[in-house]
Amino acid sequence: MGDVNVVIDGEKVSGPEGNTILEAANEAGINIPTLCHRPDLTPDGNCRVCVVEVEGAPRLVASCHTPISEGMVIQTRSPKVLAARRTVVELLLAGHTGPCVTDECAKDCELHYLAAELEVGPPRFQVKKRRSYPVETLSPYVQRDMGRCILCRRCVRACAEIAKKNVFSMAYRGFRSKVVVDCDVPLDKEACRDCGICIDYCPTSALTKPKAN
Repeated sequence: MGDVNVVIDGEKVSGPEGNTILEAANEAGINIPTLCHRPDLTPDGNCRVCVVEVEGAPRLVASCHTPISEGMVIQTRSPKVLAARRTVVELLLAGHTGPCVTDECAKDCELHYLAAELEVGPPRFQVKKRRSYPVETLSPYVQRDMGRCILCRRCVRACAEIAKKNVFSMAYRGFRSKVVVDCDVPLDKEACRDCGICIDYCPTSALTKPKAN
């Protein structure tokens, strides 16, 4: 396969055929923010934080799973792109029940940092909150606080693709959507012993190591 030539933010960039816009931008040192994406996981395109504007395209596209094509002209920070990213992050914050401002885990919250980077203030939107969940402390290996979960599915993919354990899955729809274990029971799996992959990949500290007694 040969190289594909594109223009990103006015800069000529080339990359192997099959590379995504995000990969081409990263190779050129052009930063596109991401949330649900990790380079070692299958692209999901779930959060839409990484949207970019492609000349001639009818709508913004997710850069994490859109392949580059010859002659493509891409804007990663146009007014339209920045407005869309801010709206996405604001919606995530509006539906996120984790107290990021006062929470001791805020320093580890990628959503918190992304909101600061994009200069997103308090959410203007009134959205239906997902129901509150008690913190799950049954497992000696992973503590779950689903109030912090933003449904990015990174834990689902990391557990399946890297740990090969398939502990998590998605269930329900709409505002009831949830990352579940089995038929939506508290997490208490011996498979989680000496693993912690899901904790490493969680962007909001919904999954943490239990505190030592």
